[in-house]
Amino acid sequence: MDAEFSITKEMQDAIVYVRPVMVSDLPEDVREQAQGLEMIYAVHNDKGERLALVQNKTMAFVLARQNNLTPVGVH
Repeated sequence: MDAEFSITKEMQDAIVYVRPVMVSDLPEDVREQAQGLEMIYAVHNDKGERLALVQNKTMAFVLARQNNLTPVGVH
């Protein structure tokens, strides 16, 4: 699963939230890209907007840090 997103200057050094998402709860076109996974991870901004979906929690944290964001895990 690959998805692009842009980080604005205002977002840099901001906190983002990483949470697990059941693939079955996602739209069909996204489920098709999940390649058989049952759970993936979403990265959300402080307003709750989903910025990205990735295969695992490690990737979510790496993605956030590579974009100068501070990831926080949410259950």
